[in-house]
Amino acid sequence: MFGAMFGSHIRAALKLTVIATMTVLLLPVQLVALVFRSRLASRLPKAYFRWTCTILGITVKTDGLQTEERPMLFVCNHASYLDIVVLGSQIEGSFVSKADVRDWPVVGVLARLCRTVFIDRRRHKTHEHRDGILGRLESGDRLILFPEGTSNDGNRTLPFKSALFSVAEYRPSGKPLKVQPVSVAYTRLDGVPIGRGLRPLFAWYADMALAAHFWRVASFGAIEVRIAFHQPTTIDAFADRKALARHCHREVAVGLSRALAGRPPAMPAAA
Repeated sequence: MFGAMFGSHIRAALKLTVIATMTVLLLPVQLVALVFRSRLASRLPKAYFRWTCTILGITVKTDGLQTEERPMLFVCNHASYLDIVVLGSQIEGSFVSKADVRDWPVVGVLARLCRTVFIDRRRHKTHEHRDGILGRLESGDRLILFPEGTSNDGNRTLPFKSALFSVAEYRPSGKPLKVQPVSVAYTRLDGVPIGRGLRPLFAWYADMALAAHFWRVASFGAIEVRIAFHQPTTIDAFADRKALARHCHREVAVGLSRALAGRPPAMPAAA
């Protein structure tokens, strides 16, 4: 029967113990790397997320080509904090997150150490965040954005908030910023396709308790996740950021739908 139905508490305890031990051992390494502005500070999080995927039994399969350019903006659908682990295992970049995550217990510390860019949507903070993000892009950073603005049940893609695409209007070094839409789909559990009814087991949204949800996910067996990298573009190809947001939403939504149906991406992606 599905691991989602009969998850093992022993399995969960072992996985979480290993993840906690790894985290404690790597935290001071990442802190030192940040202090000395070492290249390791951007590379270690990717390795950490890959090891976390391995421990949790998550296999990530990719379709299309991830653009390796710097700077870069990836825009992705969002169902769960697991998206961060999955995407972080494939993309060497920094996530863009709402400001209140900075103060969450444990999660906030990890987010800061992973060089997360925090955005406070209050108007009087706009200038400060614009300068901070532009500085990161000017230095060649790759940013990962969830433009839905919230998570959902994993079966759909919510409308993208065009205001969040203001990042795409920046022109680091005078050049338009490349934007790559990315679809993330949770497709199989213990080798069996996940149906619409079970997919929300992986999603974390509404008022779900984080600790209880993570314990449940850790009790599952083998999980397959598919990531589709779609054709990159720039805001120069569109009338404005609203048009860019609609385009990216369409690409991501179609990619998600096809992945959940077990089909390849509708269009080949290119670097």
